[in-house]
Amino acid sequence: MQKDDRNLLEVLKFELRFLHRGGYGCLPRPCWRAPFIFKDSPICVNYGSGDDRVPCSECWLMQFVPAERQSEQSPCRHVVLDSAGQTLHSLYAYGSGSQQEVEAALETWLKDRIHHLEQEESSANLATIPSRGDDGEACQQWI
Repeated sequence: MQKDDRNLLEVLKFELRFLHRGGYGCLPRPCWRAPFIFKDSPICVNYGSGDDRVPCSECWLMQFVPAERQSEQSPCRHVVLDSAGQTLHSLYAYGSGSQQEVEAALETWLKDRIHHLEQEESSANLATIPSRGDDGEACQQWI
């Protein structure tokens, strides 16, 4: 199977748009369960895949899953969403959040990750902008 090599920033922005448009409330799924964040999203590497499943280890989300949780059946449920250590797993398992609270935690996490990645991208772009030195020669400015 091929590794998920989609642009992380674009995937996170897509997930935020999906969330804002009520995507988790509109998904076709068994009516007896609430939607599972990430697993029921079009960003999941296995969304709509049926029997031909890609290992979760190939998913871009794995970089946000603590190493000790990467072998879990649904590792994306162990992405740490806030400084208190809440994960989707803890919110689901302990019933400590309504669907609206879970989605609010996800929204905050997505916005934080997007902001962080945009800052990194901006810094990387600034680091390679040529500037003029005192002698008029082009030089690399490393920030």
